[in-house]
Amino acid sequence: MYLKKILLPLFILAVLFTSCGGNNSQTAANGKTAGTDKEGIMGAGATFPYPFYSKVFDVYFKEKGIKVNYQSIGSGGGIKQLQNKTVDFGASDAPMSDDELSKSPAPIVHIPTCLGAVIVSYNLPGNPVLKFTPDVLADIFLGKITKWNDQRITSVNPGVQLPDLPVSVVHRSDGSGTTYIFSDYLSKISAAWKAKPGTGKSLDWPVGLGAKGNEGVSGMVKQTPGSIGYVELVYALQNKMPAAQLQNKAGNFVSASLQSTSAAANTGLPADMRVSLTNTDAPDGYPISSFTYLLIYKNQQYDDRTETKAKGTVDLINFVLHDGQQYAKALGYAPLPAEAVNKAEEILKSVTYADKPLE
Repeated sequence: MYLKKILLPLFILAVLFTSCGGNNSQTAANGKTAGTDKEGIMGAGATFPYPFYSKVFDVYFKEKGIKVNYQSIGSGGGIKQLQNKTVDFGASDAPMSDDELSKSPAPIVHIPTCLGAVIVSYNLPGNPVLKFTPDVLADIFLGKITKWNDQRITSVNPGVQLPDLPVSVVHRSDGSGTTYIFSDYLSKISAAWKAKPGTGKSLDWPVGLGAKGNEGVSGMVKQTPGSIGYVELVYALQNKMPAAQLQNKAGNFVSASLQSTSAAANTGLPADMRVSLTNTDAPDGYPISSFTYLLIYKNQQYDDRTETKAKGTVDLINFVLHDGQQYAKALGYAPLPAEAVNKAEEILKSVTYADKPLE
């Protein structure tokens, strides 16, 4: 009898607890309860747009209640995780190559989200604003120009007192989208560079010292008189680094800015948006500019993926394309021009689940 008095209340409590959902063990990893339409979204990839994505994804969570878990592991890592289907979207600073696409399990689409640029910075007395022609810049990084007072540099910088200092090249030691963009530009304007070392996220550099990340390159440039290196525009703006004016294809010397970076995209854009903007045809465009992309499978019905998750992924990208653009400039990124947004919208309309459009 005594035992019944103890067990009966415990039994009633257990029933009440279960009926209220206290025994629900299916809680999603993002903290949302499984079974709702508030599923979390996983992404991984490019480090370059991380501050922009971090801001936009946070706003998206506050407005939609859907958490976005983005791992800033580099463009190559993002592509690999998407190919392995361990994330809902990948992110890359460079469009996937034909070879990368052919090795993917299904067709992948590219959606541009903003633009960035790579600037050339240096450490010289007074840090004057220097101008570089394409051939001079390429030959500096090829190790063919070794002194700052070389006639080829002084001839395009009249009135600037350049020191008799050796040129010390600093480059990225880690694989990065920044290196890909910079080397893609050099490959377009220099046959010698194209032949070797060529274009890639990691290179066999002909000269110079390597440093990891934008922080490493900028730190080494600041510590080494006579040095020259390349970093992302957003990082240069935040750290007030000197930046060279570069001569573009139209012959104009252009400073890197959000305006000149956006202007670089004012050129013919392909329907799939897999395009290199370096050495742009735009007269007022900065020549080392690039889109950064979100990557998803065109057919979202794969493995055990739900339609809710597929719709959520497309809705997130739509948010980045529209509401999210207002946050780009304040963080040092150039927003998408209208033509790029229009083409991105058309790409999203082609994304399907069960043969039906999701956008």
